[in-house]
Amino acid sequence: MPRIVMEGAAAQVAAREARARRALAAFERAVGAAHVVVDEAALARYGRSTGPADCRPLAVVCPSTTEEVQAVVRAAGRAGLPLYPIARGRNWGYGDACAPAPGQVIVDLRRMDRILEVDRDLAYCVIEPGVTQGQLRERLQGTGLWMDATGAGPGASLVGNTLDRGFGHTPYGDHVASTCGMEVVLADGRLLRTGFGHYEGARAASTYRYGVGPSLDGLFQQSGMGIVTRIGLWLMPAPEACLGYFIRCDAEDDLEPMIDALRRLRLDEVLRSAIHVGNDLRVLSGRTRYPWERAGGRTPLPDDLRAALRREHGVGAWNVAGALYGSRECVAAARRVVRRTLGRRWRVVFVDERRLAQADLLGRLLARVGLGARLRRQVDLGRDVLKVLQGVPTDGALPGACWRVRGPLPPGPVDPLAANAGLLWVSPVAPASGAAAREVMDIAGPIYLEHGFEPLVTFTLITPRALCCVTNVAFDRREPEEAARAAACYDALVEALMARGFIPYRTGPLGFGKLARGSSVFWDVARQLKDALDPAGIMSPGRYDPLASMHQTR
Repeated sequence: MPRIVMEGAAAQVAAREARARRALAAFERAVGAAHVVVDEAALARYGRSTGPADCRPLAVVCPSTTEEVQAVVRAAGRAGLPLYPIARGRNWGYGDACAPAPGQVIVDLRRMDRILEVDRDLAYCVIEPGVTQGQLRERLQGTGLWMDATGAGPGASLVGNTLDRGFGHTPYGDHVASTCGMEVVLADGRLLRTGFGHYEGARAASTYRYGVGPSLDGLFQQSGMGIVTRIGLWLMPAPEACLGYFIRCDAEDDLEPMIDALRRLRLDEVLRSAIHVGNDLRVLSGRTRYPWERAGGRTPLPDDLRAALRREHGVGAWNVAGALYGSRECVAAARRVVRRTLGRRWRVVFVDERRLAQADLLGRLLARVGLGARLRRQVDLGRDVLKVLQGVPTDGALPGACWRVRGPLPPGPVDPLAANAGLLWVSPVAPASGAAAREVMDIAGPIYLEHGFEPLVTFTLITPRALCCVTNVAFDRREPEEAARAAACYDALVEALMARGFIPYRTGPLGFGKLARGSSVFWDVARQLKDALDPAGIMSPGRYDPLASMHQTR
């Protein structure tokens, strides 16, 4: 390489480093030196991933107010320094807390944890991105209001999940449909309020989401077009009655008729909430871990051992969970319809706190004579599921992320990153039909087995017409060969499902390139919008970012 070229490259590196130093100094002035993280051990923690590879950030900055976020964004813009905002960093399997590429500055919003408003009469709240599910649940005690919770646990962010279009369990389970009004810091530091929020004193800013003029909220969901610092969420008035229902389907072929029957009940509004249909492996992964010793180290799970685990835990080939909500009269009527419609073919078990307490007591009595272990496990599972059906966040689903982890887990609450759990979600959306669900299984099942993994699958009727299949590649990140197979399995799943028209509703950086490749009017417009709002490409480059290949780290 000619000397003049080498000197030019060195000068560019020196200039980039100088700009970064100036930006870090500006961050310290904005948020305080204690809230700018450059310690190598801390950066390594932020860079951990449940994917095949970690990704170390340049620094982490932790603002506590919208004004501090604005100052950070302006300083980054002057330096051309890429930012990657996170709320609580619990987006395991979809990107975690780590940035998509090294050298980015993580903007950790956990200090912005204020619940700014709770309106009991109109049933809404206004919160910042650092507010956790557990925090809002605690605040709502005694208000007569419920929130909707995901399975990510009490420590997960509500705003982070909503912006990635996550969903939960209650009639308010479609989280985007329950939002109203955002406050967003744009790439140039300006503050945007959507809907009616940009009008001083607007009375319906948290009760009518559209405002007047273009609806801009969608620009900041699954995008890198701004940093959301405030959001309005609609809450659910606590119903007079809530009755959980569980259906066990022992035959693999029950999937199609069950999905079709549930769709009809959803369309008729007999069932009004999200309905989850999980296979045996999904339920087992939440109760136990891969039986390495019993399997003799073989993968994927042998059929005979899978059948034995199913019997031991009282799990069906497919397992349905949902709830009925409303007045006692409405719930009783819906219960009769569900029993009449589904009970002809499958056993439907209805559960509330009283029935769980009775079953728990029976299990304890049987335990005195060496029986009842299976009943106790079923009661524990039912109690965890009933809680989330009532909007109560729990850690009950988190052990499922560690299905393939070898050896003991770290003490304390399950943390997939600390446990070295590998987790890659593939989440295609299908029409809510049994035939479509079967087609998804016919595509995904053989690919999992070919690569040495088990298909852990949940189908969720998130709307009466749409079926979201949430499935994941589970692996141990400490096993290089297994991690490589996991990445290959993930790629093959996304490719095969998309080729048949089943497109994921959500993805991490590993899968976004497949969703945005090629040319289409949609992605052309998305690129134009991104370029207009963030011409320097400093906002979340590589995260749902159609311009990622055009803006390199400066």
